[in-house]
Amino acid sequence: MIVRKERPEAADEVPMWERTRRRVREEVMDVALGLFLEQGFEDTTVDQVVTAARISKRSFFRYFGTKEDIVFGDLAEQGPVILEALRARPDEEPIWDALGHAFLALSAQADPQRGLTIARLVAASPGLRAAHLEKHLRWQEQLAPEVERRLGDSDDPPGLRGQAIVATALACLDAATTIWLQRGGQGGLDELKRLIDRALAAVRAGG
Repeated sequence: MIVRKERPEAADEVPMWERTRRRVREEVMDVALGLFLEQGFEDTTVDQVVTAARISKRSFFRYFGTKEDIVFGDLAEQGPVILEALRARPDEEPIWDALGHAFLALSAQADPQRGLTIARLVAASPGLRAAHLEKHLRWQEQLAPEVERRLGDSDDPPGLRGQAIVATALACLDAATTIWLQRGGQGGLDELKRLIDRALAAVRAGG
């Protein structure tokens, strides 16, 4: 499968302050994720993160609204990325295939090691699992209207098919990620892509 990638921004297209902000944010994320893995998400405080990252708490909250945002801040905003990828697929393409391609737009942008770290944290933390569900509900709201449009008119209540299909597709994404995690991330993102395809294929086949 071919996933369309965004053209990388040239250094002179990004202001120096923005490059600095991104670099600091990435450094804080790396430090925080390391602490979460070592101590557990719930048992790690913002004070511990800012001390380890050598920044002030005020600076921390300029980059992250909450501790959960360290884990999900970027992912929560990826719904529009999936939606754009879905809209780019041909209307005549089967909806499950179109959604599979759209999900891979996320994999194309992902850092495999960070993705594995986040998956492990979510599996171990009730609080992060709740935030993960909230993220999926946001994605579902964003994707369902486009799925409904592709399906055309029906006698079903408006939105029913779109919501049901997107919720099922997101469950396939979670199932594939869970298996990938259980295998220790073996095969990297290529294997995760294959597992997503297989999960969606199982739904299409009815088992």
